[in-house]
Amino acid sequence: MLGNTRGHSRPRFACGCCQGAAFEGGFKAAGVDVSRRGLLAGGAAAFAAGAAVLPAPALAQGKPDRIDVHHHISPPVWVEALKKAGLANAMVSNWTVQKSLDDMDKAGIATAVASPTTPGVGFLKAADAASVARASNEFALRLAGDHKGRFGSFAQMPMPYVDETLKEIAYALDTLKADGISLMTSYDGRYLGDPAFAPVWEELNRRKATVFIHPTDPRCCSAENDIGGFSPIYIEYGTDTTRTVASLIFNHTAERSPDVNFVFCHGGGTVTALTDRMTVQMLRSPKYKDFTAEGVFAQLKRFYYDTAQASNEIAMASLTKLVATTQIVYGTDYPYRTGEEHTRALAKIFGPEDIARINRGNAERILPHWRA
Repeated sequence: MLGNTRGHSRPRFACGCCQGAAFEGGFKAAGVDVSRRGLLAGGAAAFAAGAAVLPAPALAQGKPDRIDVHHHISPPVWVEALKKAGLANAMVSNWTVQKSLDDMDKAGIATAVASPTTPGVGFLKAADAASVARASNEFALRLAGDHKGRFGSFAQMPMPYVDETLKEIAYALDTLKADGISLMTSYDGRYLGDPAFAPVWEELNRRKATVFIHPTDPRCCSAENDIGGFSPIYIEYGTDTTRTVASLIFNHTAERSPDVNFVFCHGGGTVTALTDRMTVQMLRSPKYKDFTAEGVFAQLKRFYYDTAQASNEIAMASLTKLVATTQIVYGTDYPYRTGEEHTRALAKIFGPEDIARINRGNAERILPHWRA
């Protein structure tokens, strides 16, 4: 184990001999849930030492305690709207509640904070977007009620329509008691720091809301454009996350929203690879003369980042150089990836104290309804 930094233990990275099997759909090494309850019970050290040799059933032994902040569901009214627009895919159309529960049980996930995925509802006209978002959020509430303790929700917003979004924020947080809201990284080429969205951020900051931000097809590199013959999901999604991070910082939106808990998917996309651009090169432009490297880093370090599609030692090594493990939350991107592979991978990378934070403790801090 590497030494402590700023009061938290550094990740335990796998030795070089383990790297060969690490990246075929996630780590192949088995893992084990090491919860805070387990630490109190005194068994954490033994579990951590045996993580690499325990069989798959060990993932679900004991009381599950993980909170998955990146778990997609498919509200029927939203799926129908996608089908009418020709935007549905098999993963969205074939989702069922039972499939989610089965995946959660295999991975030791207690609660999934559910959200629909891209493209949101921005492809619809304002009234239809508001209607579909409302029905989707009410579906999520019924899902939580039918399966007590298993589901929370990041409410779908009718963005980019600001007035409709303000109404849905109030309904979702006041009436439905959603855990937070979900936004896409961009809407028809406009990123989240765009001045047009300022009223939304003012309201979210007033409410001290948790905001889950998911990537989508960027207008610059959509599926209609030739970007090498492969879908934007593979490369552009991570980069669109970075675009919106930069938009939020360099339009002063993050600075003006100190009470918002920003949660970015996929380990922050390409943020860690581009920190030099944002803290050195951009600051040499007169356009950004009001910014300092320290100020940019301060924003990057206060954001939260989930582990979905980033539960490998390369991504986590980079991310933990940028932020403390107190800013990393467990996410799986189900149904596009499984909970089991993320649980295994993270148990291989991190020690017991960091695993306890990532699995649940950090999420409890920004999702108070789920505090033990």
